[in-house]
Amino acid sequence: MGGTEDHVHLLVGLRATHCLADVLRELKTASSRWMHEEIGEREAGWQDGYGAFTVGAPQCPEVCDYIIRQAEHHRKRTFQEEYVGFLQRGGVEYDDRYLW
Repeated sequence: MGGTEDHVHLLVGLRATHCLADVLRELKTASSRWMHEEIGEREAGWQDGYGAFTVGAPQCPEVCDYIIRQAEHHRKRTFQEEYVGFLQRGGVEYDDRYLW
């Protein structure tokens, strides 16, 4: 896990019986509760959506390195530029009106 002030990246292994939407709902719920109750950040919260991409086991070390180096990446490209690049490389159709 890693990120910057406006987004977070997670590398998560899911079993075939796990539903991504359920896992993320639980993660967002638990982390929001923690931020509100333990740290006192009442204004902190998650956006409604999320982006998820699959990677194979051989790619995990590269993805971990990418996550660790977020600040470095975003000195060259904004998160928004990078995310749209991920969508385009993955052949994911999107509508700019719903990204941000």
